[in-house]
Amino acid sequence: MKFSGLFKISLVAAAMTLAGCGGDIEITPTVNDNSTTTDNSVNNSNNTSGGGNTDDFECASYESDAGTVQGIFDGKDCTYNDSFASKSIEITSNITFKEIPDGGVHLLADALLIGNDGDTTSGFVVPENGPTLTVEPGATLAFQSGEAIIRIARGAKIQANGTEAKPITFTSANAFDRFDSAGNGARYADWGGIIINGNGITDQCTDAERAATTCNVPSEGITSYFGGNDNSDSSGSIKWAKIWYAGSGPKVGGEGDDLNSLTLNAVGSGSVFDYLHIHQGFDDGIEFFGGAATIKHIVVTDTQDDSFDFDAGWQGKGQFLFVQHGTVTLADGTIANMGNNGFESDGVKGESSAEVAPSNPTLANITVITTDAKSVRDDDPSQAFKFDDEFNANIYNALLVKKNAVETSCIELSSDGEKQADKIMFNNSVMACSSNFAETDTFAGGPLAAQTKASWFENGGSSEVLTDDVVVFADNGFATNTASTDITIAANDLTILDDSFFETVDYIGAVSDQDTSSSWYKWVETALAAAAQD
Repeated sequence: MKFSGLFKISLVAAAMTLAGCGGDIEITPTVNDNSTTTDNSVNNSNNTSGGGNTDDFECASYESDAGTVQGIFDGKDCTYNDSFASKSIEITSNITFKEIPDGGVHLLADALLIGNDGDTTSGFVVPENGPTLTVEPGATLAFQSGEAIIRIARGAKIQANGTEAKPITFTSANAFDRFDSAGNGARYADWGGIIINGNGITDQCTDAERAATTCNVPSEGITSYFGGNDNSDSSGSIKWAKIWYAGSGPKVGGEGDDLNSLTLNAVGSGSVFDYLHIHQGFDDGIEFFGGAATIKHIVVTDTQDDSFDFDAGWQGKGQFLFVQHGTVTLADGTIANMGNNGFESDGVKGESSAEVAPSNPTLANITVITTDAKSVRDDDPSQAFKFDDEFNANIYNALLVKKNAVETSCIELSSDGEKQADKIMFNNSVMACSSNFAETDTFAGGPLAAQTKASWFENGGSSEVLTDDVVVFADNGFATNTASTDITIAANDLTILDDSFFETVDYIGAVSDQDTSSSWYKWVETALAAAAQD
């Protein structure tokens, strides 16, 4: 694909983590590999590369048993070959990536593994205070291969905290002309994404394993381990960051063993994920395997599979979540449809127990704009929600939109999704879709058997089902039109939740048309403008 210079100009660095998809996609996708091979025996420390003075800027460095290992500054960028970081090198001391002046980037050829990883049944002890990956405001990290990931081990942390004026960007090296030798531009699966392994609770372990500290769930992709017994654990924070062109195809386990843009493996509620823009990922935007991580102010655009994927007993919270499905133009001019589910909502992956129930998040202020297309990823339809595997949830102030559709619907419930559908509650929400429900309009089984799905969504009049020709957006096409006469229900101000995480609101959807000067409005506006350039 040849993409516009907008992405190439506005890239900034942060931290990435690897993890997998839910394992239910049976395809064999392509892994892009644009890297070069370097002898791992070469010490990357204090080397120079024609074109610059290493004294002009200090590239990232860390301490190893062999001494200080540092990247190479060439007068413009810092480069890090596979003797600095790779899937066979675990960095066990703190490391910091700073903003490089004049549009310079940190260019990584291979995986960046932070912290020691291991299986506690084999004598490994999870460190209490592992190393921290710090990415400073304005930094840009660019990756050269589908094998290149950021992985944060249990006990380690990521602190990638940008600012509104200087966000961090994790991206493809091909977003920059000087690294794009083929001239095809950046695209999904150019690099592997970010994987964070936490000590939280996942239903992929038993209560006995948690008690014995032998919970070791292997992640998908490049194998590492996650899981524990602390849903309040902190793996650090990623704020004001862009994660573009990430995710990748099967690495170890075959079909379905894929990488997301951001994978949160049993990550605890002490972690922070706020003001993120995830764009054009190969698999899911953010996938959760258990834990209780919270998310806020998230935009996901044109990701091939699910924008958000909840699984394995996730008990977190989310507010201000904006999803838009669309298309991207490939280098040969082909149009690729992007987007399966806005929310793939799975309750159980392993087995529920006294310590871990099916996924049961509380979500508020959501906008999902779907299409009538099927994703290039797996030919599955663009939908707002899919409910599966006994999922539970309380959802407030959601706005689901699908226009001019003849082949796709907004909500799908599998037979396993119907089993606890009475515990999925849409509150103060609006569905304005051409087709509302996939397959049937009534429940086939479970506690709501024979009830209409429309009445389930409407929830006693709290929510409403409209047609696709109503006015729900302002002229900008993304903010809720708060003056719309077609929407006849009121927003929930969320004070009923009595939870400091949730901000008080007076509108349905992720963004209000009365909020044009806010940081959140501008973040969404900027993200959609960038996505439109692909």
